[in-house]
Amino acid sequence: MGENQVVTVRRDGDIAWVEIDSPPVNATSTPVRAGLARAVAEVQGARVAILTCAGRTFVAGGDMTEFDRPAEEPHLPDVVQMIEDSETPFVAAMHGTVLGGGFEIALACAWRIAAPGTKFGLPEVNVGLIPGAGGTQRAPRLIGMMAAIDMACSGKMLDAAQMLALGGLDQVAEGDLRAAAQGFAKGLPPRPEKTRLRQVQALNSEALAEAKRALSKAAKGRAAPLHNLDALQWAALPFDQGQPRERALHLGLRQSDESRALRYAFFAERLVARPDAIAGVTPRELTRVAIVGGGLMGAGVAMACLGGGLSVTVIERDAAAAQAAQERVAGLVAAGVKRGKISPDAQADMLARLATTDTYADASDADLAIEAVFEDLDVKRIVFADLAAVMRPDAILATNTSYLDPQLVFAGIANPARCLGLHFFSPAHVMKLLEIVKTPDTAPEVLATGFALGKRLRKISVLSGICDGFIGNRMLAAYRREAEYLLADGALPHEVDAAMRAQGLPMGPFELQDLTGLQIAWANRKRQAATRDPAERYERIADMLCEMDRLGQRSGKGWYRYAEGSRSPERDPEVETLIVDYSAKRGITRRPFSAEEIAQRLLAVLANEGARIVSEGIAERAEDVDMVQLHGYGFPRHRGGPMHLAQSQGWEKSMEIMELVASESPDSWVLAPRGDPSAEI
Repeated sequence: MGENQVVTVRRDGDIAWVEIDSPPVNATSTPVRAGLARAVAEVQGARVAILTCAGRTFVAGGDMTEFDRPAEEPHLPDVVQMIEDSETPFVAAMHGTVLGGGFEIALACAWRIAAPGTKFGLPEVNVGLIPGAGGTQRAPRLIGMMAAIDMACSGKMLDAAQMLALGGLDQVAEGDLRAAAQGFAKGLPPRPEKTRLRQVQALNSEALAEAKRALSKAAKGRAAPLHNLDALQWAALPFDQGQPRERALHLGLRQSDESRALRYAFFAERLVARPDAIAGVTPRELTRVAIVGGGLMGAGVAMACLGGGLSVTVIERDAAAAQAAQERVAGLVAAGVKRGKISPDAQADMLARLATTDTYADASDADLAIEAVFEDLDVKRIVFADLAAVMRPDAILATNTSYLDPQLVFAGIANPARCLGLHFFSPAHVMKLLEIVKTPDTAPEVLATGFALGKRLRKISVLSGICDGFIGNRMLAAYRREAEYLLADGALPHEVDAAMRAQGLPMGPFELQDLTGLQIAWANRKRQAATRDPAERYERIADMLCEMDRLGQRSGKGWYRYAEGSRSPERDPEVETLIVDYSAKRGITRRPFSAEEIAQRLLAVLANEGARIVSEGIAERAEDVDMVQLHGYGFPRHRGGPMHLAQSQGWEKSMEIMELVASESPDSWVLAPRGDPSAEI
């Protein structure tokens, strides 16, 4: 055998050992499939073959880089069939994660053993697909229809103990896995019936309808969960009828808009974590973090840092506020325990690493300080002056500002190379997005440390340059502006919100404003007033609501009204009358807008602003913009993001809509350069 083969076979008496060694996750790439096909032939004559994987995991899925081109031989279903039909029976000895094609291979083996803690899954649904090598056909036959539905339709992973209880494993191997596999092979039980020959019943019509209702509700517009449910029902057919149908649907779905968008998001998340600005740069080690401000944002940042294994000191203005911060963070930790996300031992460890204080000197040994105070330039400057007075001159200083220019925040601070923006999204311990803002002075090592922190906190970190609102809030401001133009021109809040929910967003722009509070955007508009172009169209409807103390859910009324104790928005005739009267006073003749027209306009505005952000160098690439939208603003993952959506539907179409929007509000929009911004990358 050649030295570079990713699948090797060796004999040990009457046992053949087959090992896959294809870092990082032993995916079922063309070389792996070819190697397995060759290995099946080579093990013939042995009493048993034991299939193992080198590295940290068993086969953890397919090679998605191959999905945009025609499938290459040998095809995985054929390789899986070879393993199942081999005269020499196979034992799968598994560890790490056994996902997708890896689980399909295991299903075809005669026996399966696994190390404790091994995870099993059919995650194809997460990239808009169904399994393509018999997963929906063999899994119900082995572990039952309901467990297979959980795995294939929801992407749920099962651990080794659960798989054993379902009959999917023959043994959970304590101790050394290879030794356990060898012991199992020595006392080999009779070969069981091949998985594909076993019988399973499809769901009856009532149970199937109920499963479809539940999946449709959870899918939020995704089609793949329902495709998986349909394919699982084919397991009640003879295998030679069900499996070809599964394969055909799998291959067809590879070309679907949903799967392309989900695969794009999968790769984009990995791409944005490695910006060109930190290529080849080694980050610093972080151990201790100081956080100034223990309110909702600061407590969330503290919780995230504690979850990342860091020691945290929260600094507040006085002893009472420090005690309140301690209780707030402890409450978040306790809530994590209640939800089963944190063990009691981990809770004790996290609280042991938490300190709260009203003395800046207690931050003197911190490697990094994060400011999480009011969005006020003078307040933030005072915070950093106090931090700089007590911390090491090379300690990293980070502002959590949402809109302000970090250069102004850090003005006068010695060694500005250590300064950057770390813009967390609220609640910071839940939201996955972290915008990392680079100033002209930020050292590459400091920037790389910000990205290493984001990874440690399990965030999707995106690099941003400096502009008002950075990537996310700049786009949000444009989105809200067009939404309010639509109100003045003839739409009503519930119509705009319904149109965007129909696009897959969790809520529309006005529901979102009510949730977060109208006063935040109002304060920002007032800050921008002095520099706003007087020729730009400015509608005051939102300002008028704020002046009426209609500030959103917390005040019981905003764009909508809310019954006491309720968060469900209700249409409010007072607001709708105000909007209609406002249009009349402005001399605007109102007209109806269809849901499609509303959505097209708002999506075009998002894509246009994103393209401008890329063309200005605020973002390195279109993927950065899309990941901000997915992880900070709820843009539906199965649509990829506004940039991917515009690209997939045709940038020319999006630009034509944006040109119409701009023509109806002269001097109010800057159009992005024509063409696909991703082509500049």
